[in-house]
Amino acid sequence: MADKIVSVGLLTQRDLDVLGTSFTRHFPVPRDDTFSDLLRRIDQADLASGMREKMSAQSNGR
Repeated sequence: MADKIVSVGLLTQRDLDVLGTSFTRHFPVPRDDTFSDLLRRIDQADLASGMREKMSAQSNGR
């Protein structure tokens, strides 16, 4: 039985360097526009999440 996938991440080469040689189950993504829409949407979600956290902190007096 295959291991259950519990996370998918976007890593830079620096991230891989920090994880070290024992982290071997990564799959490089080609540098083309194949994933540009997905990356744009992830960036938008990150920005929206940051705005929500900032507004929440302000309303809580932090």
